[in-house]
Amino acid sequence: MSDESPWLVVGLGNPGREYAGNRHNVGFMVADLLASRIGTKLGRAKRAQAEAGEGRLVGVGQHSGGPKLVLVKPLTFMNLSGAPVVSLAQFFKVPVAHVIAVHDELDVPFGQVRAKSGGGEGGHNGLRSMSKSLASKDYARVRFGVGRPPGRQDPADYVLSDFSSAERKELDFLVDRAADVVEAIVLEGVEWAQNKYHGS
Repeated sequence: MSDESPWLVVGLGNPGREYAGNRHNVGFMVADLLASRIGTKLGRAKRAQAEAGEGRLVGVGQHSGGPKLVLVKPLTFMNLSGAPVVSLAQFFKVPVAHVIAVHDELDVPFGQVRAKSGGGEGGHNGLRSMSKSLASKDYARVRFGVGRPPGRQDPADYVLSDFSSAERKELDFLVDRAADVVEAIVLEGVEWAQNKYHGS
């Protein structure tokens, strides 16, 4: 695998205005922020049911020539996310090791963002679809903590509801942090990102 290979950063979510503020859509929020950071706009992809945009990630002290990022927001619903991901990975010749999924995570408390390489899907339908389509689980994940639902609320209903007013006060900061974690994985690797961001 060449280190010159582009990176495919997949923000997971559901299309449509009614889902925009849902916990399940933090992947879309992070993808949008990364697009603004690298100076691209996400538009309809010709080769997949997705919005996509390309740009270069410029590290500290660099002015140009950083790694190429392809940002993707699948426009299928969450449980069908894998098809557009694999189409774009094949078109841009992205190896599985250069795929990063950004997603909501019930098993991480709200306020925490975690980097991970490979592993299971934890019941997340978007990850399950990606793993099946890519025929591999060996991609990186940026796990945006949403915590467990209160009381007896069904987890499926919980992730399809909007962040609380208290959570929304921190949301911009946490989306920013998740974007930082994506950049750290691309520039320095998952382990480096874990060491930098897991302690805080």
